[in-house]
Amino acid sequence: MSYRVGIDVGGTNTDAVIVDKENRVMAKVKVATTEDVTTGILNALDGVLNESAIDVAEIKYAMLGTTHCTNAIVERKNLAKVGIVRIGKPATLSIKPLIAWPEDLVSAIGGYTHIISGGHEYDGRELSKLDEDEARKALRDLKEKGIEALAISAVFSPVNSEHELRLAEIAREILDVPITLSHEIGSIGLLERENAAVINAAVVKVAKTAIKSFQNALEEKGIEAKLFITQNDGTLMSAEYALRYPVLTIASGPANSLRGAAFLSGLRDGIVVDVGGTTTDIGVLVNGFPRESSVAVEIGGVRTNFRMPDLISIGLGGGSLVSFENGVKVGPESVGYRLEREATVFGGDKLTATDIAVYLRRAELGDPSRVSDLEPAMVEKAAEKMKTMVEEAIDRMKTSPKPVPVILVGGGSILLPDELKGASSVVKPENFEVANAIGAAIAQVSGEIDRVFSLEEKGREEVLKQAKEIAIKEAIEAGADPKTVEIVDIEEIPLAYLPGNAIRIRAKAAGYLRIF
Repeated sequence: MSYRVGIDVGGTNTDAVIVDKENRVMAKVKVATTEDVTTGILNALDGVLNESAIDVAEIKYAMLGTTHCTNAIVERKNLAKVGIVRIGKPATLSIKPLIAWPEDLVSAIGGYTHIISGGHEYDGRELSKLDEDEARKALRDLKEKGIEALAISAVFSPVNSEHELRLAEIAREILDVPITLSHEIGSIGLLERENAAVINAAVVKVAKTAIKSFQNALEEKGIEAKLFITQNDGTLMSAEYALRYPVLTIASGPANSLRGAAFLSGLRDGIVVDVGGTTTDIGVLVNGFPRESSVAVEIGGVRTNFRMPDLISIGLGGGSLVSFENGVKVGPESVGYRLEREATVFGGDKLTATDIAVYLRRAELGDPSRVSDLEPAMVEKAAEKMKTMVEEAIDRMKTSPKPVPVILVGGGSILLPDELKGASSVVKPENFEVANAIGAAIAQVSGEIDRVFSLEEKGREEVLKQAKEIAIKEAIEAGADPKTVEIVDIEEIPLAYLPGNAIRIRAKAAGYLRIF
């Protein structure tokens, strides 16, 4: 028998599960996330190993969802010094790289930029030749400045990546640092795609440390498992792939919860409400996967255009503070991972959303007698406030007034009642509290493409076939078994504002791990 361990690190709790080859949950645990993250992972591993009592030699695969990269960007800590080379002179000189970035984030990554000659038109024709002498001069300057990572972007590189690839070859002759190419990260818009590439380069060092820490944690427990990292479309990537594209781990936690909710409930479409200790994330399932955002997404104050799940986050969680001054207020302030020390039912002096749930007998936690003297009318108002917050968020995520199934997951979902306005049904499946870790453990591996093609030289069917082949290749490179990979989503967007009968194609392929 072989087993998988799935771990998801959240802001409040670190969840872990062990599942067998049939995806049955053998053990589950929820522990407080620690400031150094790694200790929380070790505690979670201890918990599931003790509960399952299985031989660690039988754990063959480990899946991790981590917040390391997100935290590094938000906190401006442990980021790499990034050299940025844009291929787009003279066309793009009017707008410099890192435009509109927060000053503290520019300072954290160094802010070293160069613009050199080159780039392509929307249809792949060369805009101007790549100036290799200019490129070498820029790269030597960045080497002298001591950069730790390099981000390369070029005009319309998702259509023609030739200049980015050639500059990367030259860079490897001069520099010994990780290199990020923008056409592998983002879509058409130059500035947003460039931003995504720079962020990816900035967090490569953080990802390396996080993955190494997780590998060390597994080794410390005697687990010799193949390691995979969850990404923000609800699928997996190999540790090696994650080191190349760590930015794809951002928002992987909510995506894990959506995939876990789909698996546990058996529903392929609906709205998922994931209530944690500090926030509630609301997302949409489409064919079993998270619906992607169709607008540019800000990360740490930076506008990007790489794929992200379409989510709404509200300040409601199990640790949310409740006050009755000037009406009822719930959140956004939270005791977070200090819930078991500071909440009233655990002997603390803070009134939290969890205390309200315990009073209403929606959960059996701590000492209920500690909240027995709360005023019933005020408790009901607090409960109604929490319910309304979630109902309003659900309404914002719906694309029609028609009621849809709602799946409640996350440890904090005990805060909510069994009926919600706008929901055709409210499902709280078994193991709901660790849906995120289960989503990591049962995830597939994916690959995708988002590019503009010209239909002047190639017909529509040929272009679609090419896009599908690229998506499938990406999935296989990420660790999917070629025999199981299939196209799970494809979208065509005619670009009437561009000449040449241009079309944008987004395709996603997914398959089971090659190791199964």
